[in-house]
This record gives sequence, structure tokens and C-alpha cells, in this order.
Amino acid sequence: MKGAINITLLPDLPDEVRTAVLEVTTRLRQLPGALLPVLHGVQQALGYIPPDAVPLIARELNLSRADVHGVISFYHYFRSKPPGRHVIHLCRAESCQAMGGATLERHVKQRLDIDFHQTTADGAYTLEPVYCLGNCACSPAMLVDDELVGRLTPARFDAWLAAEKT
Repeated sequence: MKGAINITLLPDLPDEVRTAVLEVTTRLRQLPGALLPVLHGVQQALGYIPPDAVPLIARELNLSRADVHGVISFYHYFRSKPPGRHVIHLCRAESCQAMGGATLERHVKQRLDIDFHQTTADGAYTLEPVYCLGNCACSPAMLVDDELVGRLTPARFDAWLAAEKT
């Protein structure tokens, strides 16, 4: 139709998602290159970036949905599904690799029965690679939520996991 107004409809979002996105975008939209800080802020607030929130983020930053989706899918740090109750970041940097990181990685994956970017069936743990935790003197290392664990071995991981489950 000639003269019709193109209105982009936004999907219905849960109130907590809409509120978080609007709070973050309002606070950060004036920054140069605001998309990355906004995505980090949304993920920090919600634990992930819901795919249904992409149109709202795009609208608030005056970007296309493709622009927002492209950044989310390009950077492995961003999640589009809720993580487990605890996120384990396993260091894969050179120092950790030199100190048994590959063996530890195989053990952790086998013990949790997941791969990187996956969550255990019970929703307890999500496993993510990280490429340096800055704890090289205590390699290999992992970060769980805000707890840094160094000098990690398969046996120490098992002990840590057992203590977490009690």
C-alpha cells in the first residue's frame, strides 16, 4: 500500500527480560560502539541474551536485527540459552596447557558428560572455555562463578565437584 507505515512488531517478552534490556540500553546507548557493552550488560543481568530480545535491542540501538544477531553469534562469550546454575570457565591458555590442561579438559568433560558450551542434564553446570584467567602461576585454572581455582588436577576437580554437591 502506498503511504503505509512500516511498523516492526516486537515479540512479547517476559517483563523481567523487557525491563533488563531497556535498563541496559537506556544506560549504555550513548556510548560509542554501544552494542558490545549492551550485550554484556544484558547477559550479566539475565545470564544470557534471549533470542526474542534481539529485536528490542536492535530497536533501542537503531540497528538491524541482523547486526545484533551477527555480533551475538560471532563472539563465543555470548549465550542465547540460559546457563546452568554455575558456569565453569576452564582455562585453555598456553600456561595451563603446559601444566596438564588438555588432560584436565578431557576429565572435566567426561566427568560432567558435556562439551564446551553445553549444560549438564540437571542444569547445574555450564562448561565454557576461556583463553586466560591471569592465574598462570597456578596453572591449570578454572573460574566458577566468581571463585578462581588454581593448580587444578583431575583429582582436585573431583574433590571440588563432590564438595559442591554437598
